[in-house]
Order: sequence, then C-alpha cells, then structure tokens
Amino acid sequence: MTTQFWFWIGFIIFILAMLTLDLGVFQRRAHEIKPKEALLWTGFWVSLALIFCVVVYYFKGAKSTVDFLTAYLVEYSLSIDNLFVFLVIFSYFRVPAVFEHKILFWGILGAMIARILFIMAGITLVQKLEWTIYLFGAFLVYLGIKMLFQEPEDIEPEHNPALKLFRRFMPISKDYQAGHFFIRENGKLLATPLMVVLIAISTTDVVFATDSVPAVISITRDLFIAYTSNIFAILGLRSLFFALSGLMRMFDYLSHGISVILTFVGVKMLISHWLEIPSWITLVVIVAILGLSIIISLVKPPKYPKPENTETGQKES
Repeated sequence: MTTQFWFWIGFIIFILAMLTLDLGVFQRRAHEIKPKEALLWTGFWVSLALIFCVVVYYFKGAKSTVDFLTAYLVEYSLSIDNLFVFLVIFSYFRVPAVFEHKILFWGILGAMIARILFIMAGITLVQKLEWTIYLFGAFLVYLGIKMLFQEPEDIEPEHNPALKLFRRFMPISKDYQAGHFFIRENGKLLATPLMVVLIAISTTDVVFATDSVPAVISITRDLFIAYTSNIFAILGLRSLFFALSGLMRMFDYLSHGISVILTFVGVKMLISHWLEIPSWITLVVIVAILGLSIIISLVKPPKYPKPENTETGQKES
C-alpha cells in the first residue's frame, strides 16, 4: 500500500511538473503550433510513455508493462479518431490558431480529473458487481458495430446542451479578447468565445470517455495502470492534433480499425469468465488491426470526400 501510494504521488507530481513546464515555459507566448514543433512534442510524449513502461516493468513486472502498453495504444488510437471532432469545433468557432494550444491544454487538464473519476467508478463497479463486466462488454461491441457502419455525420457544436445552458446565464463577448476566458466590460463580467470553445471541447471529452473507459477496463483492472495509460494518451493528444490536423483525412479507414478494436475488447470482456485472453495476444491483435487500417487508408482512395469548411462562423443559439 505504501509503495502504491508513492507511485501515485510521484506520478501526479511528474505530470503537473510537465504541464507547468509546457504552459509556463515552452508555450508562455501564444503562437501557432507548426507541424515540425508538433512532431517533436509528439515524440517527446511518446518517449515519456515508453520510459514509464520501463518504470512499470521494474516495479510491477512484465504483465503490468504489457497491460500498460496495450491500454496506452488503445487509448491513443481512440484519441486519434477523435481529433477530427476537435478540428471541426475549432473551425466552426473560427478559433485563431494561436489560441488552439491554450484551449487544448485546459481541456486536457479537465479531462485528467474527469477520467480518474470515471475509471475509479468503472473499476469499483466491476469489482463489486462482477456481472457488470458483461454490460461493458456488450456496450463496446455495440459501439464497435455502430462505428463500423455509421456514415459521417455533421457535427453541430451549438446543439451542445452545456453550451446552451452556459449562454443562458453568461453573456458572451464578440471576439476572442487576446486569448482571455473572461473579461470585464463596463463593469460587467463577460465570457469570451474562447470559454465557449473550451466548454465544447470539455463536454465532448466526456462523450469520448464512454468508450475509452470501458475499453481500458477490458484490458486491466489495476487503477494505476488504467489511469496512467489514459493520461499519457491524453497528454500526447495536443501535439498529435497539430501534427496531424492537415493529414487526418488521409487515414480514412482508421475509424474502421478502431471499431474492430472496440468490438474485439468487448468480446474479450464477454468471454472473460470462460476464456482469459493473455495480455500479449491482445497487444499483438491491436497493433495488427491498427497497422492494417493505416495501410489500407494509404493505399485506397478516401471513402468520403474531404468536408468543405462551410458554415464555420460562430452562431447565436
């Protein structure tokens, strides 16, 4: 228990130090993130995750290391599929490129807090009521099949209930006000469109958690492994967004691969009482599915045309 406690303390201090260094030093001056810088940061966060694997192996053994890698890969692949939604939100609200990093930073900070609550609730539920693992498994199979046959849909952030509620009680300024979330104008407190976009991003992440949390629970019920793999994937999401924002539609069949992964881990949960699939087999299967979907995306032409940036202006509800 003492060792586990210090694991948590050390991990939290490390992540907070990295976030402080990121925002307070490297991103202190708001600027547009170029692909080269984004790729360097992506490599940095992936490298940190791999270094963390060594720490996990030293203190918790080979199985926990494979579980971490598998969960990290699943969460990262789900994050990649969700990047397009972020891109649409930024385009819809015409967010200046210099402020995109700030929104993602604070959005991810909120996601880190929300994910620990979701994961703790999920693991506790499975431990207390073991039969709920079949509900999680069935839900993942349903999501996987739905994603496989689902046509692309228009994303309309203004229909977000949280945004409607926020607009009802808080007046919004007309422009981005140099990147502030709130301003005072004639003695009246106003939210800026930047705060509106942050709410849209944060509530969208809650929706994303409905598939990512059951997916990670299907791989491990170790709270520390489940949470740390989730957080490393989330931390790498910002830089990956800027690195791939112009190339996302190249991987047109990636969503199909992710749907197969969700279905696979869902089936894994459903049959876990009768057949326990080893962690290393799960890792190999997931890597193979991702690799195949990326290869198909590069070889075959896009299934759907690239959407045009029409109706991207900010609308009043």
